[in-house]
Amino acid sequence: MQSVAARPETVKPASSASTVAADGFGEAASGFEAASWKQLLAEAVRDAGELCRLLGLPDDLAREAKAAQGDFPLLVPRGFVARMRPGDAGDPLLRQVLPVAAEVKPQPGYSPDPLAEQGRLTAAGLVQKYSGRALLLAAAGCAVNCRYCFRRSFPYSDSGVHRAGLAEAVAAIAADASLEEVILSGGDPLLLDDDRLGELVGQLDAIPHLTRLRLHTRLPIVLPERVTGRLVEVLADSRLTAVVVVHANHAAELDASVAAAMQRLAAGGTMLFNQAVLLAGVNDSAEALAALSRRLLDCRVTPYYLHLLDRVEGAAHFAVEEPQAVALHEALKRRLPGYAVPRLVREIPGEPSKTWIGLDRLASFA
Repeated sequence: MQSVAARPETVKPASSASTVAADGFGEAASGFEAASWKQLLAEAVRDAGELCRLLGLPDDLAREAKAAQGDFPLLVPRGFVARMRPGDAGDPLLRQVLPVAAEVKPQPGYSPDPLAEQGRLTAAGLVQKYSGRALLLAAAGCAVNCRYCFRRSFPYSDSGVHRAGLAEAVAAIAADASLEEVILSGGDPLLLDDDRLGELVGQLDAIPHLTRLRLHTRLPIVLPERVTGRLVEVLADSRLTAVVVVHANHAAELDASVAAAMQRLAAGGTMLFNQAVLLAGVNDSAEALAALSRRLLDCRVTPYYLHLLDRVEGAAHFAVEEPQAVALHEALKRRLPGYAVPRLVREIPGEPSKTWIGLDRLASFA
């Protein structure tokens, strides 16, 4: 596949961090340390016109995107753009980040808070939905604005997602001995720099009833330079069992630089899982899902969840109906070994866990 970076007039290679061994591992370590992930994030594409020019796409797509983005602007790192196919408006990576006119069409059943999280805040930035676990919104922003994001309208500042709010949340966690695990989310928790993240992990590490620390993050996929040696050390040095759940939806997202980032985390002893979202026009075929699982395993990542779309306003055009999702999942089970098949789930507000989707559930509604 030709990358955008191969075109002299388009995206330039971000740094030596994108130059890795052919197997996706070996030479990456020095490259990761050479790059400033903050600088790369600052240089991310924020204008639909520029994105379309980089990919050789017509101006009318850019005009549509600018009219449709509303309060959720386009944001995508250049390294992620470099994995897109030039001239292809249907590229599965592009579809995830380019605003389209369908976003502004109201759809029944879609809301700004599809998981009713604002009602589950127990302290500043602290969401409790499931027994024994608490989700800490550690950062308000992301490195990429995915158009299907269920928190695209979440009121972070009003919910205490700031430094003072983090202190309140940590105190609430320390006071609740029923908690075993803290899940750092956001936004994306890896937008915290290594020093700030290390400070937060240290505070959680000191809470005796905690045993596990989980991070839900897209940064290692869209900005793999974020996986620094210091980050690996922060996770490895904690007494808490570290679990990183990344978010990739298509095999094309997982280039050699991402594979190298995953190798660095795995070498530090971090458990690695992936959660994907089933998205129309992105990965809604057995072939695409199987390729994603295979590539994840190559990268030392276990396919964990395949989510049905959370019904957030602006994302209805990504929806895959449940019967089709079950058929795809059954096809996936026929193609792959069991450990390579993610669980097909939907999150239903108020339920004590994710709801597994399968033939038995379809039969119960027949």
